[in-house]
Amino acid sequence: MSVSFERTGAGPVPEHARQHLVRMRDGARLAADVYLPADAGPVPAVLVRLPYDKNSRYVFLDRVARLFTERGYAFVVQDVRGKFRSDGRTLPFLLEPDDGYDTIDWITHQPWSDGTVGMFGDSYYGFTQWAAVASQHPALRAIVPRVTTADFNATLVDPQEAHTGVGRPVWLEGIEYYAHHWIDEGAYEFEPDRSVRPVIEQYESAFRAIGARSAWFDLLAPRFTDVLHALGRHPFDARPVPVLHCVGWYDNIGLPHMRDYLELASRPGWDAVQYLWAGAVDHENYHLDLAPVTDAADHALDGTALERMLPDYAGPALEFFDVFLKGVRRATELPKVSWELGHAGRYTSTAWPPPDATERTWWLTTRPAPPGLLPGAVLADSQAPHDHETNWAYDPEDLVPSLVPNSFAHLRIHPDVGPLATREDVLAFTTGALEEDLDLAGPIAADLHTSSSAPVYDVFVKVLDVAPDGRAHLIVRGEANVSDGGGPREVHIPCGHTGYRLRAGHRLALLLASSDYPMFLPCSGSEDNPWTTLAAKPSTQTLRTGPATPSRLTVTVRPTSAG
Repeated sequence: MSVSFERTGAGPVPEHARQHLVRMRDGARLAADVYLPADAGPVPAVLVRLPYDKNSRYVFLDRVARLFTERGYAFVVQDVRGKFRSDGRTLPFLLEPDDGYDTIDWITHQPWSDGTVGMFGDSYYGFTQWAAVASQHPALRAIVPRVTTADFNATLVDPQEAHTGVGRPVWLEGIEYYAHHWIDEGAYEFEPDRSVRPVIEQYESAFRAIGARSAWFDLLAPRFTDVLHALGRHPFDARPVPVLHCVGWYDNIGLPHMRDYLELASRPGWDAVQYLWAGAVDHENYHLDLAPVTDAADHALDGTALERMLPDYAGPALEFFDVFLKGVRRATELPKVSWELGHAGRYTSTAWPPPDATERTWWLTTRPAPPGLLPGAVLADSQAPHDHETNWAYDPEDLVPSLVPNSFAHLRIHPDVGPLATREDVLAFTTGALEEDLDLAGPIAADLHTSSSAPVYDVFVKVLDVAPDGRAHLIVRGEANVSDGGGPREVHIPCGHTGYRLRAGHRLALLLASSDYPMFLPCSGSEDNPWTTLAAKPSTQTLRTGPATPSRLTVTVRPTSAG
């Protein structure tokens, strides 16, 4: 099988930056672009370390740099080891603590540096901030990790799996990332042939065509290897530094990011310097208010749209650094939590979830939903009086489609999910029309009593806002890979956190399915490895409802009267 691909290398260094090759302790030289303010020193520096071409339009860091230099910061952007203009082997994660420490140390010895450093950035360049925290350089005074996590294993493996037999389906999209971005210093675009079985072969074909392979992909597929322990000290065990967690309600790694925030907010020493900024954005910073996004409003395509987006993107970090790097503002001026209520604006609170938030439960029933809108059953305020079983199928030859080609940019398309409810392999549950606004503000989870004809099966949960015209859009989602264990069991599926206003006249809905492709690898339906199986097996799942085996959706709500 022949695979066509495109390789992207490093773009030119912007005219208003100066590139330096910064020597690491092992002699490798990492390329760093330095942007300086008009008053060039000594000033605080903000460091960004990333594996994507620092000079590309994709990361638009030359535009971001202007916002920081205009505020009086030096802005330093570095290609991590083995990527684009930097030396070294192309291997993520493992050397980031040492490389972060050495780069910060280099900054402190520059004539334009006042000896203080902050870090900023998204996703992997959020991880490089946590790696630098673990290295404990004394000059690192504050970080602003966006849409990221300190432990990228948590994006692929559920921490509870080893103890309960309930883990996470294989996030194909997340593992595939390493096959595109971590082969060598460049980046590779290729379209896998989704019809090929075994699934692993489509990537082997791509590596053969390229003439090189991703060492990190090989650690994740076909067998997952936990290697992040090799970082040494966990950043949460290091010296506390002020952190502004920037979380997206639609970020596909939002759940582990919120775990990071809640863990540190509960730790003595760390709790006093944890701040949360949360917005109705996805991983690529598309906003709910613009979804679905037109080309004219797409900051990835349109320069004017990018300029409109940048103040919201960088503004929270600048305000944070003005406190903890420059000291020109007081910490008391920063809200501990600034969060967006989708469709209703921005709020502040002293903690997350907001102190006035409470839990509310809806129960899955077998009572048929009223005609129109979504088919299926009722999501009710009270339990069904009798126990009941409902089945749904899993057919590996007819998988439930993901509907978005790229979940990192979910809001760019923000599809109508309603048509999925008409499939025979999807169960749908819907509330009645809301008589008044309902504000969701906190975690959402499904607790389901399930079993299967297969020893291993997947459960995908989508929580939706159904408009009066019947269109249904995602609020949050969750998923679980279940080892059956010989019979029915209760499965807890966290669906992440949100701030979202369900408006009067709308309905809350929940969908259940056993596939979500190609976002997740199809379950083998057996003990076979899903990467290498030639033929996944169909299965039938059973949902139990009623007093003895209640299945429910629990949400966190805030009084709308709170303003």
